[in-house]
Amino acid sequence: MRLDNIFVVLKREYLSRVKNKGFWIATLAVPLFASAVTILPTLLMSKSHTSQTIVVVDATGQGVAEALKTQMAKTAAAKSKEAAAAPARRPGKGDSRLADFTIEAQTPAADPQAQRNELDARVRNGKGKVDAWMWLGPGVLKDEAAEYHARNTTNFLTQDTLRGDLSEVVRRVRLRQAGVDPARMEELTKRVELDAKQVPGTGTSGGGIAGLIFAVVLFFLLYMSILMWGQQVMTGVLEEKGTRVIEVLISAITPFELMMGKLLGICFVGMTQLAIWLGTVLVLTAPGIVATLAFLPAGMTMPTLTIGMMLNLAFLFILGFFAYATFYAAIGASFNNLQEAQQVASVAVVFIVAPVMVLNQIINDPSSTTAVAMSLFPLFTPLIMPLRIAIEMPPFWQLALAYVLTFSFVIGMIWICSRIYRVGILMYGKKPTIQEIWRWAWYS
Repeated sequence: MRLDNIFVVLKREYLSRVKNKGFWIATLAVPLFASAVTILPTLLMSKSHTSQTIVVVDATGQGVAEALKTQMAKTAAAKSKEAAAAPARRPGKGDSRLADFTIEAQTPAADPQAQRNELDARVRNGKGKVDAWMWLGPGVLKDEAAEYHARNTTNFLTQDTLRGDLSEVVRRVRLRQAGVDPARMEELTKRVELDAKQVPGTGTSGGGIAGLIFAVVLFFLLYMSILMWGQQVMTGVLEEKGTRVIEVLISAITPFELMMGKLLGICFVGMTQLAIWLGTVLVLTAPGIVATLAFLPAGMTMPTLTIGMMLNLAFLFILGFFAYATFYAAIGASFNNLQEAQQVASVAVVFIVAPVMVLNQIINDPSSTTAVAMSLFPLFTPLIMPLRIAIEMPPFWQLALAYVLTFSFVIGMIWICSRIYRVGILMYGKKPTIQEIWRWAWYS
């Protein structure tokens, strides 16, 4: 094996992809898409705030309409106070109240049907700027639904806000009717919060929810990287095979040197793209992080990245890339076109998707039997082990065993893949069977 040949292929693979416009489009599109997904819903929510004037006909005899007016004013004041206390917060963030209401209370008329018709007309004609009306019958205090009449009944966000305030008012009335003081009941049934603090020396994130977010972002970043760049290996092999360039290349270098150069070159492309993504994320989130630190609750800490943690994540990423890239390289060398190769490539996708299905379980208990077993399985290690490291550093023996098993798997796959490669790259026209590919791997 000649290292200079591997370096020539590595350099060619790296430069040909980095200089490609498609590389920069994809590199910039991902952070732009992520920013849009994160920011646009918040902006749309902040712009979707609405105000409604509602006529409330109170037939309960318990002053529910007036109490509802008071409750809505109280809730709106609390939200305004909360927003004023956190000026650095993004617009609309944390504001679950998407509608404000002006309540016009009425008592039931002698002719309820005529009153209903009149209210329908006011909503339909916009008379008095009435947007909707509600009828609260005596059964509302038991289990009947409150009637809500409006031009638009698909405004479920507005209805949810209205339902919350009405439910609070009715709950208090029910308690008073049962001889219970609502204020005392609220005090006795107040939710107990957990002040979660990590025991020193038992984990790596140290930031509670912040650490969880960091771990999940890292998981999906690696997930997308492996899925994307593994496909590039397969496509690159197919392109050379289709243009017959491979026949010229193997006269100068061995199939093993060619494959290693390709894997290393595309791996460096992936690391370059990943570095750009992380740099972009850092630039975009820096103002938000500074603002968050300014209003960070007492006792809460942000997640930290140690040198050892960063080295582990980098090594696991490289091992993960090689583990899956060898699969895709073997598939690309075995088949004649992209359509045939993609049908078999779905097998590798199964191993990438499987960790996503147990993501919540692993986050909840990173030391469970399932988490430990999956993190030691070579094809799952690159995704599961970084997640465990980000949440809680596993024991040294588990980390060492994961490295040994994954590295051995990669070496074995490279050896098998190179043997398939040297036969498959010269096979044209015929779609190989699994038995034929197996024979290629063991052909001496």
